[in-house]
Amino acid sequence: MKFSHVYVERDVLNHPTTKKILSAFKKSTVVEIERYGDLFLRPRQNYVIQKKYPNIILAKKRYDFIYRGSQMCENFGIDEFYHTSNVLNCIYTCDYCYLQGMYPSANIVFFVNLEDFFNEVDKLSLDKKIYLSISYETDLLAFEPLTGFASMWISYAMTNKNLLMEIRTKCANTAFFESNEIPDNVIFSWSLLPQEVISIYENLTPSLHKRIMAIKKAIEKGVKVRISLEPIMYVEGFEKIYSDFIDELYKELPLQDIYDFNIGAFRMVKEQAKKVEKLKKTSFVFCYDTEVKDGVFTYKNEEYMKGFVYDRLAKYVSKDKLFIK
Repeated sequence: MKFSHVYVERDVLNHPTTKKILSAFKKSTVVEIERYGDLFLRPRQNYVIQKKYPNIILAKKRYDFIYRGSQMCENFGIDEFYHTSNVLNCIYTCDYCYLQGMYPSANIVFFVNLEDFFNEVDKLSLDKKIYLSISYETDLLAFEPLTGFASMWISYAMTNKNLLMEIRTKCANTAFFESNEIPDNVIFSWSLLPQEVISIYENLTPSLHKRIMAIKKAIEKGVKVRISLEPIMYVEGFEKIYSDFIDELYKELPLQDIYDFNIGAFRMVKEQAKKVEKLKKTSFVFCYDTEVKDGVFTYKNEEYMKGFVYDRLAKYVSKDKLFIK
């Protein structure tokens, strides 16, 4: 990770996490700022160009720490479903990512004051059990060598038995599971797609093989692992490619030891999809038959695609472990 500039809010200049991150960028230019939004949210930024040369912003989160889970996401049958983000934007550059249409900037914001996030989760889970996803808007594990955020969240989860926490990732950081104890109330959810799809849509991400190796290590260490077959993307030769993919998972992984599976097709809020299409007019995302249903942009044959993957996976996995969105 190389960044020419690091922007730091004055309020967190002396925060221990700020100092840790800055120590990794001794050659970067450090610029003090008042509020991250002045830089991150300013109009007329070019997301595509910034994504090639992003900078980072270290900031303090001051409000809206936790959100109700989106209807676009699977809640796995849990009513008290929430999500939070102490990092905005991701190091990967997936063509289908909704963040391209959500934020005006591709710069990466790190909210360093995790202690305030933990206090808010304490309040929310004081008298009830909750399910909290902490990495919908980034890949915490990919940033772990820089920030240590995943380790900090896991340490916190050990102190809160009313919390079931999900960390979603595409990362292949096997060393993380060698050096960290993962409690039972933490689920690591790997996003997996066929290598043919990864090669087209998921620029800079680890290969399917490397992700499988990371999953094997996590299972070996007793970690609860979820596999998220999402977003299912259309590709020429769809049926054979996805059939071979699921057969490969069966051969390479002990599927009976996977906590559960999430199946979902590509979907994006209509307004975000419009922005992404303007940014990436030549992307394969927009080359196949699509439609807008209830304000959501998706494939016309979305139900068929999900059903095909579900039926294929059900050959190897008990249906009570399969969740389809």
